[in-house]
Amino acid sequence: MYNDFEKRIQTFSEWLYESRHLVVFTGAGISTESGLPDFRGPDGMWTRREKGLPPKPMVRAWDSVEPNTGHLAIVELQRLGKLKFLISQNVDNLHLKSGIYSDLLAELHGNITKLRCVRCGEKVDRSAGRTLCSCGGKLVSSIVDFGQPLPERDLMLSFEHSRKSDLFVVVGSSLVVTPAADMPREALRSGAKLVIINQGETPFDRVTNLRFHERIGEVLPRAVNRLKMLMGMFEQYAPTK
Repeated sequence: MYNDFEKRIQTFSEWLYESRHLVVFTGAGISTESGLPDFRGPDGMWTRREKGLPPKPMVRAWDSVEPNTGHLAIVELQRLGKLKFLISQNVDNLHLKSGIYSDLLAELHGNITKLRCVRCGEKVDRSAGRTLCSCGGKLVSSIVDFGQPLPERDLMLSFEHSRKSDLFVVVGSSLVVTPAADMPREALRSGAKLVIINQGETPFDRVTNLRFHERIGEVLPRAVNRLKMLMGMFEQYAPTK
């Protein structure tokens, strides 16, 4: 089993190296290692709700939660020039907190630290204490509730990059909430390889090119470190101009 895991890590790192348009898609599972609850896990927020149970109490305040090694591995992909776009279903602000550039990130369900203008869609830090946007529009929570439309710009960019991707990596999502869950399908239709890192099952498990059931913190940092070795190796032996 260990050898199989190492082979999958090696394959993943090689695909990362070869990729020219890498898109990463994250769900609540990437933040569980920071102490936040997931949604569809055995004790997830939606699982408990469907059982008629209240949500588990938060161990710590949202603003005190820090990015974990999974978040930081994605930042390293950005630093290496590999990450072309990051699509997230999470509202916890951990991607921005970890150092992801805002122009490379679509937060499909909003951000707990941001307000959104109802007129122009501009996002403003909640900490600024403002109620009106510079355009005069009202500022409201950016969090998308059930039944509300997803932010148009983020949705458009997400589908655009999904179709451009040659490697689409799902991290910590059960891929059951649409339209976000349609994005891996768009990537596959465009010929991208699909990698899924998620401990629970997903509807895409039969069509994925590479599947990891292991913890995100065991997979992503190891694959990125192997990628850096590959990049160093090829840079070392590249012919001089």
